[in-house]
Amino acid sequence: MDTNYLKTFLAAAQSNSFSKAAEQVHLTQPAVSKRIGLLEEELGIKLFDRVGRQVALTEAGEVFQLRARQLINELDQTLSDMRSLDTEAGGTLSIGISHHLGLHRLPPLLREFSQQNPKVSLDIDFMDSEKAHEQVLSGDIEMAAITFSSEPSEKITSLRLWRDRLCFVVSKEHELASQAKVDLESLSQQPCLLPSTATYTGRIIRNCFEAEKLSLTPVLNTNYMETLARMAEIGLGWSVVPETLANHPDLVHLDVPVELHRDLGIIYNNQRTQSRAAKAFLNCLTSSDPSSRAPDL
Repeated sequence: MDTNYLKTFLAAAQSNSFSKAAEQVHLTQPAVSKRIGLLEEELGIKLFDRVGRQVALTEAGEVFQLRARQLINELDQTLSDMRSLDTEAGGTLSIGISHHLGLHRLPPLLREFSQQNPKVSLDIDFMDSEKAHEQVLSGDIEMAAITFSSEPSEKITSLRLWRDRLCFVVSKEHELASQAKVDLESLSQQPCLLPSTATYTGRIIRNCFEAEKLSLTPVLNTNYMETLARMAEIGLGWSVVPETLANHPDLVHLDVPVELHRDLGIIYNNQRTQSRAAKAFLNCLTSSDPSSRAPDL
């Protein structure tokens, strides 16, 4: 069985589109259709239902997707091992990184790793923590640097590197800025700027208010913490941001009677064989001088 056919099938299965798969594997759409057709003929099963321009995996296709991904991962691992028989790690390390970690936490560690492992090529994809978690779970990437999920999977191993304190903030001109203490009920009555509830951080904040049976109506939802901090600075509402962003001269910390935090670090799929590059990266993280990292907040 041609592994290129398997990769084409996986691209189509992930995107539910032959045209998008064609862009990903650098083929024409007819070539993708032909490869899928030949693969179905070889297997003797129908992998996709085709309705107009839409395609969707059949039940057999769903099962084959899992097996195909395992085969490709095992092949990639074998090739990586063959290319890295010396003691120095090499090959490519695919890693997903959340935007906040990529900007504020990881650069010193990535620099240290690259200096120690010059033969490793980093394939970095910036994405939301939730998407990165799913891609590690499915085996599409080796590991990710993210905000941890509050609902961990037994297939995921988490290495916590930082505990991120979350701060309630407003602009200096906001009416709440002059108050010595602010309770959650008062906040719930004011315009707010929050991460989407689809994000792990957004759920932490929402759960805090829901526990007090308080509802929120944000005037802005975004997954970018930097945007929330900037919009709070200009007075659009109160927000909750990491302390790394809260210490700004145009922002005031609100004294709210709750402590919010999120855990940040590295996750990887413990059912996937790690490449030498991945092992080297984990070793770098666990052996690095803690003073080279941004401090826990």
